[in-house]
Amino acid sequence: MSSTASNTASNAPAARKAAKPQRRTGTRAAAAEATREAILRAATKVFAKYGYAGGSIEKISSAAKSVDRMIYYYFGSKEGLFVAVLEDIYRRMDEAESRLEIDESQPLEALGELIRFVLRYYREHPEFVTLLNTENLHKGKHIVKSRRAREYSHHAVTLTERLLAKGVEQGIVRPHIEPRQLYLLIVAAGYFHTSNRYTLGVFLGEAIDTPAAVARWETFVTDNVMRMILKNPPEALTHASA
Repeated sequence: MSSTASNTASNAPAARKAAKPQRRTGTRAAAAEATREAILRAATKVFAKYGYAGGSIEKISSAAKSVDRMIYYYFGSKEGLFVAVLEDIYRRMDEAESRLEIDESQPLEALGELIRFVLRYYREHPEFVTLLNTENLHKGKHIVKSRRAREYSHHAVTLTERLLAKGVEQGIVRPHIEPRQLYLLIVAAGYFHTSNRYTLGVFLGEAIDTPAAVARWETFVTDNVMRMILKNPPEALTHASA
């Protein structure tokens, strides 16, 4: 046997031993991430159901099929976990928004898509609304400690800004409309309609969350946003729900 072959053979066991810790490290990292994710998902459900005060560490660890100490290990405290939950729900909405397939060269159609997305997202993710209601009852004292929350409004506001700018460039949208204010108007329409759907249904004497009522609301919001931003709005607008 040549010396090269002999050296290769003798080094093979060492190479295999070196590889094993890397595989174990990767496995441990994946397991740790899975545990953290399970806790985060469980906490989202528990806080949405019981609020911050009622969402105990014990309930969360039980729902996550974990133990209390793991929550403290990954999140530091109950408040740290709640802040992580709030960051996560904002992040998920931001990511969903960023996946919208819209043609920015057609700003009115693109803005209509954005409006429908926002209105539908709140309706399809009621836990988002519930958790934000909880935090607003606490006057935002938890989310203010987040270092990342502001990141998650950046994409939506800059998208709105680009669409308005493209519309102005094409001569169809009025100049000097504030993108942040316009986006705030859109999310307010989605949030309020979802968060108050039960009381408003009683107050108005008709359900506002039936498919037909929701479709009318989407059309109404979209048409009125268009009427507000268009340079020369027509007498009648029709932006039926897709």
